[in-house]
Amino acid sequence: MKKWTTTNGYEIFKVLAGRSNAYYVRYNGVGLLVDTGKASAYRRLKMNLNRVGLAETHTRILVLTHTHFDHCRNASVLANCYGFKIVMSNAEAGCARQGYTALPRGTNLVTRVLSLFANKYLSQFFGYKAFVPDLSLETGGELTSYGLDVVVIPTPGHSVGSISIVVDNEIALVGDALFGIFPNSAFPPFADDPDSMLHSWNVLLQTGCQLFLPGHGIPVSRELLQREFVRYK
Repeated sequence: MKKWTTTNGYEIFKVLAGRSNAYYVRYNGVGLLVDTGKASAYRRLKMNLNRVGLAETHTRILVLTHTHFDHCRNASVLANCYGFKIVMSNAEAGCARQGYTALPRGTNLVTRVLSLFANKYLSQFFGYKAFVPDLSLETGGELTSYGLDVVVIPTPGHSVGSISIVVDNEIALVGDALFGIFPNSAFPPFADDPDSMLHSWNVLLQTGCQLFLPGHGIPVSRELLQREFVRYK
C-alpha cells in the first residue's frame, strides 16, 4: 500500500486505487478518509482501513472532494457502520440528500459526447444512497477542531462543489481537480467549468504543496502542475 509521510508525521495511505483512488490520513489518533470509491470497492476499502489502524482512532472524518458516484457511494455505510463524520462542500449538499449528482461535461469532443449520452440515457447507474453531511462548508476551512493541521479549500471546476484537502501544507488531496491517468498531463477529461478549474489550479499552486494526489491515477508533481497551468491558462 502506497504511503507518504509529512515532516510533522502525518501519514497518508492510498487505501483504494484503480477505478477511483481513496486516501486515509492518520495522525495522533485521528483518521481522515478522503473519498470512498464505488460500492464494488467497499470490501477492499474496509480491509485496507483495518490494515492502517482504523480501530485505533478516536475520531473518524470522511471528507468528500465531490459527490460523483465513484467518489461517494460508500459514504452512507461508512457513516452508519463506523461513525465517520462527513465533511463536504455545501454547494453539493443538495445532491447528497437526493442521492444523485449529474456527470460533468466533457473537456474534448469524445468526452462531451460520452457525458451527454450517459446523463441522458444512463443516469440510473450513477446514483448512490442518499446521506446528510455533518459539516457543509461554504468556503472551505481548517479542521483544527479535530486536532489536525489540515485545510479544506474550494477548488471548483470539475464540479461546482469540488474541494481539496491540504495536509500539513505539504501534500494536497485534490479529487478530480487534477487527473493522473495520462502521461505528462494533469488536465481532466471531464469538467463542468474549465475556466474555474484553471483558477483552482492557481489556488493549489499558492499552497506550499509539492505533491498532489488525484482521485484517478498517479500523483502529480508541483512541476507538472505548473507546466500544465502555463500551458492551458
